[in-house]
Amino acid sequence: MAAPLSDPGAAPGLGTLLRRFRDRCTFAPVDAVAARRAPGLRREELALLAGVSVDYVVQLEQGRASRPSASVVAALSRSLRLDPDESALLHRAAGLAPVVGPVVRVVPEGVERMVARLQQWPVAVYSADWWLLRWNTAWSALLGDPAPVGARERNVVWFEMTQPNPGVWIDPSEDENYRDAIVGDLRVALVEHPRDPELVDLVAALRQTSPEFVERWDAARPARFRGMRKHVQHPDVGLLVLDGDVLQAPGSDVRLVVYSPAPGTRDAHRLTQLSLPSTTTPSPGSPLTVR
Repeated sequence: MAAPLSDPGAAPGLGTLLRRFRDRCTFAPVDAVAARRAPGLRREELALLAGVSVDYVVQLEQGRASRPSASVVAALSRSLRLDPDESALLHRAAGLAPVVGPVVRVVPEGVERMVARLQQWPVAVYSADWWLLRWNTAWSALLGDPAPVGARERNVVWFEMTQPNPGVWIDPSEDENYRDAIVGDLRVALVEHPRDPELVDLVAALRQTSPEFVERWDAARPARFRGMRKHVQHPDVGLLVLDGDVLQAPGSDVRLVVYSPAPGTRDAHRLTQLSLPSTTTPSPGSPLTVR
C-alpha cells in the first residue's frame, strides 16, 4: 500500500501522483469551453475522459479511495497521456504492480567492462538512488577524482542540495532543470524501493539538512532522468559542451552516465586534451561535481 501522505519523507502516494500528473497536462478536451485560470486538466475533464465520476477522482486525490481497479488506473493513464514509466508508477502507487526490492548497488560484470573500455569519454556508474559506484580516468580528469570525497558527498542529490560548487559553471536555467530532474528521479526510486533503509535514510537526512531539497521534493514530478546537455568549465582546457546521457543497464537498475562531445568539434578536441599526460586534472580537494 502507498505510504500515507502525512509522512513527510514518504514516496508520493496515488493521490499525490494523480494530482501532479493532472496539473502538468498541457492539453484540454476538445469540447472544453470554459476559460482556464490555471494550467492542467480539471478533475471534471479527467473524469469525463476516463469514464469515472468526478467524486471518485476527488476521493482518489484525497486518499479516501486508494485501491482503484486495474481498468480504472489504465483509463486514468490513457486520459493523462502518461508514458510507460509514468503509467507503471501510477499502477505501483495503486498497489497494482509489485514493489521492487532493495536498491541494487552491485555493478554487473558487463557494466564493469564497459567502464574499462570507454576510456575516451567520462563514464560513471550510479545506483538508482544516485550513489556513485564506479568511474573511469576520463571522469576524474574532467570533474576531479572522487576517491578522496566523503561517502555522503558521493551521492548526486546530497551533493547538489548541500555543497557549493564554485569550480564548475552551469547555465542557471540548465541548473534549475537539472536539480528538478534529479529530485524527481529520486522520487521514482522511493516509489519503487520504499523499504530500502539507505534510501529512506538519505531522503530523511536531506529533508533535515536542505531547505532547497524540501521545496523541490514537495513540488517534484516523479520522472526518470534521461540526461541533458551540460556546460563544464574546466580550469585547464576551458569550456566544454557535452551531451550527458543516462543509460540503464539491462537486467539491473544501475545506470551509466556518459559525457560525449559532438565529433570534430572544439569540445571533442578539448576532451582529448584532458587525457594527455601534461594536463593537470582538477584538485581532489576541489568540490566534486557529479553532473
